[in-house]
Amino acid sequence: MPAARVEYIAPWWVVWLHSVPHLGLHLQPVDSTFRPGDPSYQESLLFLGLLAIVGLGLNLAFLATYLVCTCCCQRDQEVQSKQRGSCCVTWTAVVAGLFCCAAVGVGFYGNSETNDGMSQLIYSLDNANHTFSGIDELVSGNTQRMKKELEQHLDRLSEIFAARGDYIQTLKFVQQMAGNIIVQLSRLPVWSEVTSKLTEISDQTSFVEHYRWLSYLLLFILDLVICLVTCLGLAKRSRCLLASTLCCGVLTLLLSWASLAADTAAAVSTSDFCVAPDAFILNTTQDQISTEVTRYYLHCGQSVSSPFQQTLTIFQRSLTAMQIQITGLLQFAVPLFPTAEKDLLGVQLLLNSSETSLHQLMAMLDCRGLHKDYLDALTGVCYDGIEGLLFLGLFSMLAALAFSILICAGPRAWKHFTARDRDYDDIDEDDPFNPQARRIAAYNPPRGQLHSFCSYSSGLGSQSSLQPPAQTISNAPVSEYMNQAMLFGGNPRYENVPLIGRGSPPPTYSPSMRPTYMSVADEHLRHYEFPS
Repeated sequence: MPAARVEYIAPWWVVWLHSVPHLGLHLQPVDSTFRPGDPSYQESLLFLGLLAIVGLGLNLAFLATYLVCTCCCQRDQEVQSKQRGSCCVTWTAVVAGLFCCAAVGVGFYGNSETNDGMSQLIYSLDNANHTFSGIDELVSGNTQRMKKELEQHLDRLSEIFAARGDYIQTLKFVQQMAGNIIVQLSRLPVWSEVTSKLTEISDQTSFVEHYRWLSYLLLFILDLVICLVTCLGLAKRSRCLLASTLCCGVLTLLLSWASLAADTAAAVSTSDFCVAPDAFILNTTQDQISTEVTRYYLHCGQSVSSPFQQTLTIFQRSLTAMQIQITGLLQFAVPLFPTAEKDLLGVQLLLNSSETSLHQLMAMLDCRGLHKDYLDALTGVCYDGIEGLLFLGLFSMLAALAFSILICAGPRAWKHFTARDRDYDDIDEDDPFNPQARRIAAYNPPRGQLHSFCSYSSGLGSQSSLQPPAQTISNAPVSEYMNQAMLFGGNPRYENVPLIGRGSPPPTYSPSMRPTYMSVADEHLRHYEFPS
């Protein structure tokens, strides 16, 4: 007897999704029974997708209004508010990044759950398909043996036993039992049409699931890349990166809402199936398989009798009767007709093979194996599959929120970059402490002050006639001084003119200039010497 049926119970999220109102495009109520071929039911699913599109429109309208208000407002913040605005942009980017990472984490889990559910469905369909194909092979194999192989052996035995009427009657009885087996086997359902349908469903599910899983994986990677590049653009204060990632963010926002629409329609329609899967399967298979057989596999239990019980019982009894008759012929006819032994052993071997096939056929026709495949398929679709779709819908909403926050932070960051560049443009270029002014001075030395740093021995006379200059303090940077010496052919490590009384760092003179420097230095000291 079959074991007690493992009951299928729809989870709470299936019941909740099934209770979602089904409305047509004209807002008329639609029956929520799963009818994928009904145009009105298809309109109700399309209406759910259009709700997500309306949400996308409202989101874009809000972002457009916010961007216009932000770009049109006047720049009235003071210096103290600039730091607060920069901190606000930073924390906004951090919050958006956290939402994006959370969305991708939830999406990875949902994508994995949905893929596991679909893989379990495909595995169950393949198992059921293998069982149905095996049943058809066993039935056709037994029929072939009874019709052709057994008939050939019986014809030869009839020629051998032509002189014995009792043996001929035994052979006719065996042939009659073979006919009964053929009739009973013909009453079993043919599963070829069901097998082709299951193969088609399995192939389509595998194809769609592969590209669905891959598409979501690419979407997760795109979300992470855009989020990271946006944060990099904010850190580097790059307008080009910021503008590019904001445009990609709008694209990702569109993809998030589109995936939410697809996930919502798929989750609701699958829930409609999972609420009453037995009824849908009965209505679908009534043209290929009898309702009694379908119910036997769907409601496998002790209270359900097998529709194949009578057929298999007659098959087994007929086969047993045939074996008894052939055993008797081997015992009594072979001593009289030795040439009949080969055909009788052939018939006995054929009957033993048919008995083995009978036991295999009984095991395959039992409801427990196919019912387990059915429950596994329902678990994969209604538990893992729909749960994964719900998490993917949550991912879509979190991703839309994250990129909406990033898009809102974009104009503020842009204005902050503009204000910072304007502040740098206001710095005095002549300020020696301005880094830009130092860089400009290093590459564009002022030529009008060259006489205060070096002189040429050919144009100013001999070096012995040099007099110490007046004590003036120069603020020229050392780097400017060294670069000017290099520009006019001098070695930056040596000076051609002693720099005395200028308050500059002690120079390094060439060996030929050292005596001149010493004499000028002594005269300078005597000039400032006080009488004792």
